[in-house]
Amino acid sequence: MTGVHSLLPEGQPGLLVSPVFGTEPYPGVEDLARYLAAGGYAPLTARDRLLDRIAAVGLRGRGGAGFPAAVKLGAVRDAPGRPVVVANGEEGEPGSVKDRWLLCHRPHLVLDGLRLAAAMTGAEHGYVYLSDAVAEQTVRHALAERPTGPRVDVVRTDHAYVAGEETAVVRHIDGGPALPTAKPPRPFEAGVGGAPTLVANVETLARIAVMHVCPDAAAAVAGAHLVTVSGTGGGAAALVEVPAGTHLKLPADLCGHGRAEAVLLGGLFGGLYGPGWTDLPLDHDRLKAAGGALGCGALHFLHPEECPVGLAAEATAYLAAQSTRQCGVCVSGTGALSGTLATVARGAAGDGEVDQLRRWSRQLPGRGACGLLDAAARIVATLLSHFPDRIAAHRGSTCPACGETAPGDGRRFAVTVP
Repeated sequence: MTGVHSLLPEGQPGLLVSPVFGTEPYPGVEDLARYLAAGGYAPLTARDRLLDRIAAVGLRGRGGAGFPAAVKLGAVRDAPGRPVVVANGEEGEPGSVKDRWLLCHRPHLVLDGLRLAAAMTGAEHGYVYLSDAVAEQTVRHALAERPTGPRVDVVRTDHAYVAGEETAVVRHIDGGPALPTAKPPRPFEAGVGGAPTLVANVETLARIAVMHVCPDAAAAVAGAHLVTVSGTGGGAAALVEVPAGTHLKLPADLCGHGRAEAVLLGGLFGGLYGPGWTDLPLDHDRLKAAGGALGCGALHFLHPEECPVGLAAEATAYLAAQSTRQCGVCVSGTGALSGTLATVARGAAGDGEVDQLRRWSRQLPGRGACGLLDAAARIVATLLSHFPDRIAAHRGSTCPACGETAPGDGRRFAVTVP
């Protein structure tokens, strides 16, 4: 069963026990009365002051790319036309539950953040975009009882890996399929109905709302992250809020994954990391410097009895199956990576196949319309970099752990919303 934990220090002036979880992890839904009692929906008297605060503390988006939130808000505000704001709650990564947790348990926090984003950009119309049925009911109820804010519509889509990509969000809100489109233009230039559009992850909006209520704690709020921890080998799945720069060892130990041999970072986007993973900090820049990516903050730990080759084969097979088949390079690239890696996992590959994987992992990133192809290439590249001995051990022999490899349907990485 998925748990909810906070690793944030207590007693910081003006800061709740946990900025996003609130004073306690809610077993149900936080109602309007409790949210108002905590200072929610407070008037915004100076929109530029809040935007300056967001810029000063360096809040980054929590959807995966980690783009500076203030830059995105400012671009939408300054674009010609009446802006639109979107709370993006469609979690494509199968190993992430943070956005659904927020929508199901703290919908007013998200809606308050959307209200503030609308005020900062000048938008009069907003959307909540999601795929989870329970989250939809909770959000609709919260919308009906909220005291203030712009007009907000709820748009539900079918769950898919790429359905939360920002151009796919815009396309579906406009009545089309939830599939990415070519860029430019990006949504901040021309989004919903052709208007400049802010597509913001729901955790990003939640943190903006807390920063508005607790301005003295803005830096701590901006630096903290919600991470979804999962894995096998006796460990538990959990949603954990961690301070900026927390090393992976802390949430791993908390959830019983301290003896893991490796970790799959950022859902399926950040790649595999082997020896030395305990010293990795949960920080966008430092993880990038180490060759990984924080992405949506999902961490899947791999224990010694499991095989990183088999895990990588499952992950790339899932990504290949999730390709929208709009980009020829994505169809052929993910298929080639998945098929060749499956050959390695079966013990049927030689030097030629491994050389092909190495070449493709360098050539394919950046060539698709979304990040799906990049994710597959990074998984392969990091497997080759961190586990050359395990790949060599598969040549001409059958790996017992890989013999248990499941189909690439994403079930291995799925986590239940607490």
